[in-house]
Amino acid sequence: MIELRSDTFTVPPQRMRSAMASAPVGDDGYGEDPTVNRLERLAADRLGKEAACLMPSGTMANLSALLAHAPRGSTALVGTESDIYLYQAAGASVCGGIGYQPIPNLPDGTLAVADLEAAFPHDPTDPQCAPPAVICLENTQNRCGGVVLPPAYPATVAELAHRRGIGVHLDGARIFNAAVASGSPVAELARDADTVQFCLSKGLRAPVGSVLTGTAPLVGSARRIRKMLGGGMRQAGVLAAAGIVALEEMVDRLAEDHALASRLAAGLAGIPGVVVEPEVRTNIVLFRVLDPRWSVDAVVAAARAGGVAVGGFGHGRIRAVTHADVGVGDVDRALEELDRVLSAGPAGPVDLPAAGALSR
Repeated sequence: MIELRSDTFTVPPQRMRSAMASAPVGDDGYGEDPTVNRLERLAADRLGKEAACLMPSGTMANLSALLAHAPRGSTALVGTESDIYLYQAAGASVCGGIGYQPIPNLPDGTLAVADLEAAFPHDPTDPQCAPPAVICLENTQNRCGGVVLPPAYPATVAELAHRRGIGVHLDGARIFNAAVASGSPVAELARDADTVQFCLSKGLRAPVGSVLTGTAPLVGSARRIRKMLGGGMRQAGVLAAAGIVALEEMVDRLAEDHALASRLAAGLAGIPGVVVEPEVRTNIVLFRVLDPRWSVDAVVAAARAGGVAVGGFGHGRIRAVTHADVGVGDVDRALEELDRVLSAGPAGPVDLPAAGALSR
């Protein structure tokens, strides 16, 4: 199977497995796991933040950040196409009594500043209104096609948020993809957010984990919230060791994934009846099949039957994600198979096995 559903399917290379097997460990519940402490310091330094906390997942990192930023009865301003809003089980509402106030995402992944301004109540003392407490951004923006936020945009949002007395959280699940694609230091992309989470377990190839970075008070609060959510870990150095290898050895190679995505997009665009949108910037390719005989589910199932795993992605789109475990030959074979399948036309109704959320 050529696995293009997500970069979460990456498996750790031998160098990473060896580091995990030999990692010095302690009890992270007491703050005494040396490998966890090293990873957290490395992550904070890379993103230019005061502190960091290793989390089991990006979902928990985002949730912990929102609960640290926002009291019960307040709202989080989130993009309508954001992973926090669509794919994280409404955790802030369920666990923290925080409302989600959706703001439309523009094609470039941004939230219009005028829309953010309009989300604040005219009279902040009106007891009928739930006040915003945090603005959430996403970089790269997954549902907008893995786009990188415009360079000056986060500072504009931060100015608005801080003027209004609230924080900014950045879901930077793939922020290192954004850094490699833009040529900007990752700390520059993270600079204007009060908290930033990034995933170790996507293109960086670690088997488990994300890291939340930010100001020391907010990360300290999030660490307590991690415990409350059941995310406290003990000899977690075996996981942190993979994260260290990810940060030290796996970032620059993301450019290879981006080049493969561009190759895939160019090949798809050459198949009659296939439209790729938007322009590929990182490792995410979104495309549509225009032939009305094809449903998204039918395309996904037929491709899978031919050995190519892609996923439906809403709005009539299909997503393919390149990563370290996919090579040039895999991409070329995937294109051949998709061309063959689509040229032949649908064979009839196809049952698609339930595959769960394919968002991340």
